[in-house]
Amino acid sequence: MMLRYALRSVRARKAGFLGAFLALMCAAALVTACGTLLETGLRGSVRTERYAATPVVVSGDQNVHRTTVTHKKGKTKTKRKAKPIAERAWLPERLETTLAHTAGVARVVPELTFLAQPLTPGGTGGRSTYGHAWDSAVLTPYRLTAGTAPQAATDVVVDSWLAGHAHLKVDSRLTVQSTRAPRTYRVSGVAAPATDVRHQTSLFFSTAEARRLARHPGQVSAFGVLPERGTHTSRLHQDVARALHGTTAQVADGDARGKAEFLDAAAARTELVGVGGAMGGTSLLVAVLVVVGTFALTVQQRHRELALLRAVAADSGQIRRLLGREALIVGGAAGAVGALLGLPLGSWLHARFVSMGAVPATLRHTGGVLPACAGFAATLIGAWAAARVASRRVARIRPAEALAESRGEPASPSWGRVLAGLLLLAGGTVLVVVLTSLHTEGASTPVTFLAVVVLATAVALLGPLLVKGALLLLGGPLRRTGPGGRLAAANLRGNAARMASVVTPLTLLVGMTCTVLFAQPTLADAARAQAREGVRAQWVVVPTGPGVPAEAARRLRARHDVATEVVRTTVRVGLDKYAAQGVTPAGLTRTWDPGVVAGSLDRLAEHTVAVSELVARQRHLRPGSTLGLTLGDGTPVTLTVTAVYSRGLGFGDLTLAHDLVARHVDNPLAVSVLVATGRTRSQVAASLRDTPAVRVVTPETADRLQAVRQQQNAGVGLLAMGLVLAFTAIAAVNTLALSVSERVREFALLRLAGATRRQVLRMLRAEALAVLLLATVLGSGIALAVLTAFSVGMTGRAAPAVPAAPYVAVVAVAGLLALAATALPGRAALRVRAVTVATARE
Repeated sequence: MMLRYALRSVRARKAGFLGAFLALMCAAALVTACGTLLETGLRGSVRTERYAATPVVVSGDQNVHRTTVTHKKGKTKTKRKAKPIAERAWLPERLETTLAHTAGVARVVPELTFLAQPLTPGGTGGRSTYGHAWDSAVLTPYRLTAGTAPQAATDVVVDSWLAGHAHLKVDSRLTVQSTRAPRTYRVSGVAAPATDVRHQTSLFFSTAEARRLARHPGQVSAFGVLPERGTHTSRLHQDVARALHGTTAQVADGDARGKAEFLDAAAARTELVGVGGAMGGTSLLVAVLVVVGTFALTVQQRHRELALLRAVAADSGQIRRLLGREALIVGGAAGAVGALLGLPLGSWLHARFVSMGAVPATLRHTGGVLPACAGFAATLIGAWAAARVASRRVARIRPAEALAESRGEPASPSWGRVLAGLLLLAGGTVLVVVLTSLHTEGASTPVTFLAVVVLATAVALLGPLLVKGALLLLGGPLRRTGPGGRLAAANLRGNAARMASVVTPLTLLVGMTCTVLFAQPTLADAARAQAREGVRAQWVVVPTGPGVPAEAARRLRARHDVATEVVRTTVRVGLDKYAAQGVTPAGLTRTWDPGVVAGSLDRLAEHTVAVSELVARQRHLRPGSTLGLTLGDGTPVTLTVTAVYSRGLGFGDLTLAHDLVARHVDNPLAVSVLVATGRTRSQVAASLRDTPAVRVVTPETADRLQAVRQQQNAGVGLLAMGLVLAFTAIAAVNTLALSVSERVREFALLRLAGATRRQVLRMLRAEALAVLLLATVLGSGIALAVLTAFSVGMTGRAAPAVPAAPYVAVVAVAGLLALAATALPGRAALRVRAVTVATARE
C-alpha cells in the first residue's frame, strides 16, 4: 500500500523530484567513475612488450618489506607490509648460473635496461626510450630488417619506429644522451619487433657498451627465461621460483611480466588507489550533504501535504516509510542511470590522466561491474539516509502542529538541529587544529577536504540562524533598494530554512573550490621561497633533455668554478617515504644554503647524511645519530647524520652525497648544476658548447621553470577534484532552480497584490545576491581557516597563497550560476497567468 502511494506521489510530483534525481544521478556517476580508477589501481593489467617472447621473467623485488611480530594474550601475530621503491631494483649477474641449471630451462638471457635518449630534432614522439644489449633482442623478439648487429662500441641498432620517425637509416649518425656523457653512434642496423610495441623505443648497443652505460657492474635488470620444448609455463614458473627461493628475485609470467617491465605502471597503480579512494570518499560525503539539502527542500515544499496525512491518522512511522520509499524509487532510477554514465566518465578520466602523464598508457583501464554496483548501492543508501534525515521533523511533529506549521516555517530550528550543528562546528574546528600539526602532504590532504565538508555540514544545520543573522546586516540595505529589495528582505526573514538550503551548496562550492585551487600553490610557493633563499649560485645549468651529464660539471670545475650537481630521488626510512637529493659535497656552501640549524655540511660524504627538521623531529635525530634507510633501488644503507637544516620543503627531507645517490637511481643525470663563479653567463655557456641539451640560466629563471613544472603537476590534482567541484556546482544550480520553481503560487499572489513581473524578478535577484554574499563569506571563511591551518602545518607559516584573480573568478562563477539558476526558472514561473495559478491551487 505504502509503495503504491509512493509511486503515485513520485509520478504526480515529477518536477519536485527532478532536482533530487539529478543530484543523485551525478553522485552515482561520480562514485562509479572513481570506483573504476580504484579498480584499475587494484586490478589493472599491464601488457608486456619487451618480454612478449619470454614466458618467464625474473626481476628484482620492487618493494621494501617490514615484518612486525606482536605478542598479546598468549597469541603471536605476524604482520607483513610492503611499500614500493622509486627506482629499478637490480639483480646479481651470478643468478644466471642458478637459472641455467634449473629443470626445464633452455636458455637464460640477461637483460639490461637503462636510460638512452636519442637527441633528434623531432624528439621521440612522446615515447619512453631505453637502451639494451643486442643479446637481449630475442626477448621480444626484434629482428634485423636492415644492416648488422652492433659490434663496435660506437654502433647502435634502432627500432623501426624510431628509424621512420627520425628518418634514420644504416650508417646514419645518432647522438644519444645516456647515463654518461652524450655520444654519437653509427646506426649499424634497423630492427623490427615481432609484436606490437607502442609505448617505448629501444636502442640496442654492443654488450660491452651496454654494460658501460648501465653503470651497474656485475648486475642485470632482469633475466628472460626461455623453456625447453614441451615445458609448460606454469611448471617452469614453479621450478624457477623454487630455485630462487631465499633471494630477492621475483618470478613473473603472463600479465605479471608487464609489471616487471613497466615500473612506472606498477607505481601508478598505487597512486590510482589513493586518488580513486580520496575522490570517491570526498564525492560520497559531498553527495550526501547535497542530497540531504535537496530532500529537505522537497519535504519542506510538501509540508502541507504531509501535514494532512498526519491529520488523517498517518503515524510518524508511515510518513518515514513513505518518504523512504520515495527516496528509494528516485535513488534507484538515478543510481541506475548514473552508474551507466559513470563507466564512460571513468574511462575519460583515465584517458585524461594518461594524456597529462600522471598514469602511463601501459596501465589499461579496468571498468568492470563492481564500480557500477558500488555507485548504485551508494546512491540508494545516500537517498534513503537523506530522506530519513529530511523527514525527521515532520514525522515526529503532532498532527495539529503539522497543520499549523504548514502555513509557514517554524519560528526557529529545532534544538536537535542546532546542537548537531554546533557539534559539527566543534568537530570541524578540531580538524583545523589537527591540520596545523600535520607536516606531510599525504597526511594533511585528506584532513583538509574532510574539514571543509564537516564545516559546510555545520553551515547546513545552522543555516536558518545564519540567514537570520545575515539579515540583521543586509536587511537595511535591501529595503533601501526599492520594492524588490523589501520583498527580498521579507522572504529572507520569513523563509530562512528554504534560503539556508540554497546557501549550503553555494558555501560548499566556494569553500571546496578555493581549497582545491589554493592548497597546492600554498605548498609550492613556500617550497620555491625556501629554494630561492637557499640558492647562492650565480648561474644554474638546466637540461632541455633528460638531465645534465656529469661531463658538464667536470668542464666547469676545470675552469675553477664550483659546480654542485643535484640528483633527485625518493628513499624510504622504514616504510615511510621521503624526498631526497644527492649533491656534490665539494664547495657546497658556496652554491647552496639549506638553513643549517645543527651540525655542519662540511662533513657531508658517502657515509653521512643531512636531514630536515621534520625528519629529525620524527626520527629523533641530531648530528652524530645513525639513520638506516633504503635507497631508491632498494639498497639498504646506514648513514651518520652530519647536519639538520630548516629548508626541507624547498630542498627535500634528506641530502646525501651525489655519488652515492647517482649509483642507485635510474637516471643519474643532474636535474640542475649550481655554479658559483666570477664568470659571465656567456663564458659559462661557452664552456658547455659541446654539451648538447643544456642551457645556462639565472637562479630566477630556474625558479620560473620550476613554477611551470609545478603548475603542470598541479593540473593532475585539479583534474582529480574537478569532477567533485563540477558536481557541487550542478547541485548548487539544481537546488537554486528547485527553490525558485516551486514558488509559482507565491509569485502569483504577489502579482495579484500589485507587484509587477519586473519587481518580482528584482526580488529574486536581490535574494540571489544576498544568498551569494552570505555563501561567499561562509565559504571563503571555511577555506581561509583550512588553508591557514594547512599552511602552518606544512610550511610553518600562516601564509596561504590566495591569488586575487583566481579567487575573484571563483566568486564570479558562483555568482553567475546563482543568478542564472534563479532568473531562468523565475521567468518561466512568471509566464503563467497569476489568476490561473491562484484558482488552480485553491
